[in-house]
Amino acid sequence: MVANSKLMIGEAERRFPMRIKIAPEGGFGKCLTEMHRWLDENCGADGWVMTPAGFRGIFNDAAAIYFLDVNLAAAFVARWCAGHRVESTNGAFRVRDDAPLPRRRLASHKTP
Repeated sequence: MVANSKLMIGEAERRFPMRIKIAPEGGFGKCLTEMHRWLDENCGADGWVMTPAGFRGIFNDAAAIYFLDVNLAAAFVARWCAGHRVESTNGAFRVRDDAPLPRRRLASHKTP
């Protein structure tokens, strides 16, 4: 498995110029399926790849996500990482455990 992980990481680093590392505190759970859906919808199925993060003994579920575009990586961090400020722990972003609030429509403005 370790050799296979190194091959996956090497291939991802050759193909994709942008990488972020994420580390969920309690594991990914069902959040992983939602992340994959978001990534496919926003980056395309061939516009991203996820590999093990390569942290030894620090995080069990840490992952590295590679992107073709820095703007998509920034959008991913804004959507999926914790806090109003992006914080990292040992070089990996923390995954948020809530969804951002949906946009509220304003009441229509009427001129007298």
